[in-house]
Amino acid sequence: MNNTTQMSSVEMPSGVMLNAYPDSLGATLKDAIKLLKNPLFKDVFSMFYILPTMFNSDLDRGFSIIDYHLNQDLVTPEDLEALKELGIGLKLDIVLNHLSVNSPQFQDLLKKGNTSIFKDFFLDWNAFWKVHSQDTKEGIVVPQEDYLNRLFMRKPGLPVLKVPLPDGSEKVYWNTFYQEIIYHPISKSDLNELNLTEAQQKHIAKGINAAIVKGEDPTTLPFDLNDTLQRELIRIVKQKCTFLGQMDVNAQSPLVWEFYEETLKKLSDYGCRLLRLDAFAYLHKEVGQTNFFNIPGTWDYLDRIKEIAHRNQMAILPEIHAEYGAHLHDQIAAAGHAIYDFFFPGLVLHTLENADNRALLGWIHEIVEKEFQTVNMLGCHDGIPVLDLNGKEVNGIYSEGLLSTKQIYLIMDRVLDRGGRVKNIYDAEGNKLSYYQINATFFSALGEDEAKMLLARALQIFMPGIPQVWYLDLFVGKNDYAAANSAGKGGHKEINRTNLVRPKIEEALGSKIVQQQLELLRLRNTHPAFEGELKIRTAPENQVCLEWQKEVYIARLEADLITFQFRIQYSANKTLRTIKNECLAH
Repeated sequence: MNNTTQMSSVEMPSGVMLNAYPDSLGATLKDAIKLLKNPLFKDVFSMFYILPTMFNSDLDRGFSIIDYHLNQDLVTPEDLEALKELGIGLKLDIVLNHLSVNSPQFQDLLKKGNTSIFKDFFLDWNAFWKVHSQDTKEGIVVPQEDYLNRLFMRKPGLPVLKVPLPDGSEKVYWNTFYQEIIYHPISKSDLNELNLTEAQQKHIAKGINAAIVKGEDPTTLPFDLNDTLQRELIRIVKQKCTFLGQMDVNAQSPLVWEFYEETLKKLSDYGCRLLRLDAFAYLHKEVGQTNFFNIPGTWDYLDRIKEIAHRNQMAILPEIHAEYGAHLHDQIAAAGHAIYDFFFPGLVLHTLENADNRALLGWIHEIVEKEFQTVNMLGCHDGIPVLDLNGKEVNGIYSEGLLSTKQIYLIMDRVLDRGGRVKNIYDAEGNKLSYYQINATFFSALGEDEAKMLLARALQIFMPGIPQVWYLDLFVGKNDYAAANSAGKGGHKEINRTNLVRPKIEEALGSKIVQQQLELLRLRNTHPAFEGELKIRTAPENQVCLEWQKEVYIARLEADLITFQFRIQYSANKTLRTIKNECLAH
């Protein structure tokens, strides 16, 4: 059933949402559609959030977009039409803050330099900070210390990538997120333009290639050359480099907004009705700001994007991670937007591990009282948020979080003991500032306890908002250490991104835990009670009692946080039916 609630001039889609990559449930999206046609999935999902490997991309599992054409290896127009015929709407991403180095725009810039029409499409770091610099190191402007200390960093060091242009110069571009510089071997003939002996050419080529094999930076090797020859050698080595990276766009460029207009029209044509705004809070850049959710600039950009989206019949969902105590979620909701409930996964872990309902019920009360429109999840393509649960000092006043720092660390320690990984945030010197998220499958985070996993799902379907279901949670996936270890730097996320093959899916569909999850999700997706009012019934701290009611329809959850037993009663044909946790291990 496709429920809707009014959001501005465009209806906010509702119903239960599947979340997966196009190849998460088989080799291509076609395999996922075959699965959704299985009678076991009838009426389970109304929406499908397909992650952006459905587009042409090259890094960060889809979030480094080359262009928004369909990745024909994984998705075809016929697939999207098949989803429409199943009555399943689409949620898709636009990655507002950045594009891939391999995007047509950046490649044109690399080939044509300052003659490219896209010369202002991306952010020139040195030009941005030139007037406000304290130093220049290796051709990279270092902002004045007071400005530098305000920047919100997502990786160690300055957020830049220096690339060679056709005239032999180098330019430094803003690069908030991932990057990779790939050095390629050279031959002595590459050094012919330098005034070197053949022996020197062989020696230098051999040394550089050995460094590349070891994963070292070959441009730092000393070869007893004068400064001019050393610079020329570095230029030759860099000219043979290739890059991967997510390059921040310059939102002051009219061409960027033309690109947004074209992209949103394209996504709407694909069938998108809910548009996730990835990394939108980093888009607005201004000297002296944190450059994360700058005010009022971020609001101005968000209004412009909303207007374009609504013209194309899409509701928007801004994606933002911030401490609860910063109350950015309040500001987004007050502006009429739905919010991602990044607080819910950590609260579920806290609730089940401590048999304590207080923090979770406090958050549910707030959602109901403030009439937040939310999208919630247990696991997702990213990590389990923990920074989001914390308090925050704003303008000298400290605002409490949903959990204390001690409680958050207890969650982290428990998940790490069960094999999870941690993602941190850093300052410009590469020093760790804070934790950000933990990476694990939700099943492994719960100690691979089926009773806990099913109760977590029951809590989710009784939450206000749209339940978004990570495919690996549905199939009780375990931590994939081999994938995380083999992915190298930044590979922590791969612990929770295992692609499932058909035999594994068929085996899982025969299990009680998967079948009961499908039963719960179908109930949430189809029962009229969930279109009504949520009431939080009084219960001891180690129990939860939630009840939805609309007219004569009711759905009630009673859960024991110590034994993980639960009972769901719901009205059907003038009688009450019951669902119990059949996955209890004790």
